[in-house]
Amino acid sequence: MSGRPQIDSRTREMILTDPGVVLDDKDLMQALVAGNERAMGNNIVDLRGIAMSRLETRLDRLEETHRNVIAAAYDNLAGTNQIHRATLRVLEANTFEEFIAELSGEIPEILRLCAMRLVLESGAEENDPAVQRLDSTLRIVAAGFVDDYLTRGRQSPIRYVTLRQVVPQAEGIYGDKAADIRSEACLRLDLGQGRLPAMLAMGAEDPHQFTPQQGTDLLAFFGGVFERAMRRWLD
Repeated sequence: MSGRPQIDSRTREMILTDPGVVLDDKDLMQALVAGNERAMGNNIVDLRGIAMSRLETRLDRLEETHRNVIAAAYDNLAGTNQIHRATLRVLEANTFEEFIAELSGEIPEILRLCAMRLVLESGAEENDPAVQRLDSTLRIVAAGFVDDYLTRGRQSPIRYVTLRQVVPQAEGIYGDKAADIRSEACLRLDLGQGRLPAMLAMGAEDPHQFTPQQGTDLLAFFGGVFERAMRRWLD
């Protein structure tokens, strides 16, 4: 301690004035600890250093978890805002034609979709003039198509919201947009007693936008609002 300092006076004065500059620097502290261990020799085990190293590892994991939680919270908030904006667009339509046209207007842009299709089961033909007057987002299909599309023909439970990355029979739903679809969300719609089921299909170019591991609460809310709006136009 009585030796002449090997550090320049300016740096030494800065450290003495504010030791936190050193203590808060992770790399610098690790270098100081490593230098202290080398000075003690190979025959001495620094248990305090080992404990500190383990605590440091745990702290790194906690910080990473903290960052992931914050990122997830921001994603959830952004998703909530998107659904709320899309819901308002659904409620603002004044006619059924405007209601259907919204599916190729602002709603897909808000939800970052490549394509959006409303699938209705009916006995009507797709070349019916009444259907042709509506937007291309409307698809008229035979009875039973919706459940078959959602389950891919398997005997499995039918969920209200289905998220997946592999899109079967996509051309029949998305038409010329099918080649761009990498993931989709399918909302099974209940249009009321005595009516056949319907489906709102939402296709995205991002293969990770809709995956089975994601939560479906927001999409279920949007689907609930959408099907209630549909019932109003059908009554």
